[in-house]
Amino acid sequence: MTTPVQTTDHATASVGENWARTVAYSARSLLRPSSVDELRELVAGSRGIRALGSRHSFNELADTTGDLVSLELIDDDIVIDEAERTVTAGGGIRYGDLATALQAAGWALHNLASLPHISVAGAVATGTHGSGDRNGTLAAAVARLELVTAAGELLVLRRGDADFDGAVVSLGALGIVTRVTLDIQPTFDVRQDLYDDLEWSALLENFDGITSSAYSVSVFTDWLGDTIGTTWLKSRMDAAAPPERLFGAGRQRAERHMLPDQPASNVTQQRGIAGAWSERLAHFKLGFTPSNGDEIQSEYLVPRRNAVAAIEAVRSIGSRVAPLLLVSELRTMAADSLWLSGASETDAVGIHFTWKKLPVEVAALLPELEALLLPLGARPHWGKVFAAEGAAIEALYPRLADFRALAARLDPERTFGNAFLERTVY
Repeated sequence: MTTPVQTTDHATASVGENWARTVAYSARSLLRPSSVDELRELVAGSRGIRALGSRHSFNELADTTGDLVSLELIDDDIVIDEAERTVTAGGGIRYGDLATALQAAGWALHNLASLPHISVAGAVATGTHGSGDRNGTLAAAVARLELVTAAGELLVLRRGDADFDGAVVSLGALGIVTRVTLDIQPTFDVRQDLYDDLEWSALLENFDGITSSAYSVSVFTDWLGDTIGTTWLKSRMDAAAPPERLFGAGRQRAERHMLPDQPASNVTQQRGIAGAWSERLAHFKLGFTPSNGDEIQSEYLVPRRNAVAAIEAVRSIGSRVAPLLLVSELRTMAADSLWLSGASETDAVGIHFTWKKLPVEVAALLPELEALLLPLGARPHWGKVFAAEGAAIEALYPRLADFRALAARLDPERTFGNAFLERTVY
């Protein structure tokens, strides 16, 4: 039976806030159906509804003035098809829980994001990506989707279907995703090594060599000085071992969090100690809270061909960025064909900013930052804080008009719409 949690105002604790406590949801209720059939009835009878995943969006993407719905009471029902090399599970499952189940069965996903705590459907819908020159985004692994449309019907889309590439990174605008099928591969082990004080000149002159030096590479920086900070290499154990020195940067022997005031116990094991992909590809351990949540996040996915120019552009205002910053991270990803993906039709580089919880100051800086990055083709991460709207967004996505048409066909009354979509997509 559906369990409603009634709310009376925009700041009630019962609907609550996002994980970082930067967005108070304005929905009138939070609903928790216990089956897909109950969800279908609920959606068919609603004039405004959106799915709420693991609350990791930093903007109002998940919000609605209607009802929010959680899939947490619907059985995850993990099904591994070894012949097809796929896994199917409920859309509300967290990546960390799915990864644990796959590892136990001898299988793996190709990629994980920094946080294993995020839901599969939510991460896919927002284009969340993970890292690796040859690794596609998390959404690139999707082979099949089941979603409840505004009419309460269950729609199944498979890779190769006409609407599939438009429906994967959907921003929740097409329906509520109940099950997701992902590509899998045999399990593999990974080691994680950290390198200190890579010089900016070395990174800019050898960008491709550095990002291709491991299966997944993350560069952490504050944008100041002649050296970057710390570079994290995640290397598969069935590939070449990582170098002792990385373009002049020395290997770090102690374990470390990317923030100097946070304990290393929260992050996945380093110091070159091998472990399963499920315990290394994410930055943070599933059993730990990664931080206290008092932060704001922004990210821009830049076409790979413009990566060095984009990095130099951010460095040019580093003195304005750094005082508001906890840390920045650079990561890479392979191109995909998904219409609203940050890597749609281009290899991309993510320039990520974890800001201090200074919303007024961050909001004032973002237009200046975007004035430098958007002309280089940088696409804001859909689930994080950015300033661009309307025409600025449309210029970045050649298939945005096609997405609007798909949304109009599947949800003509905009049952799944909200203010965020009106501002950025519609």
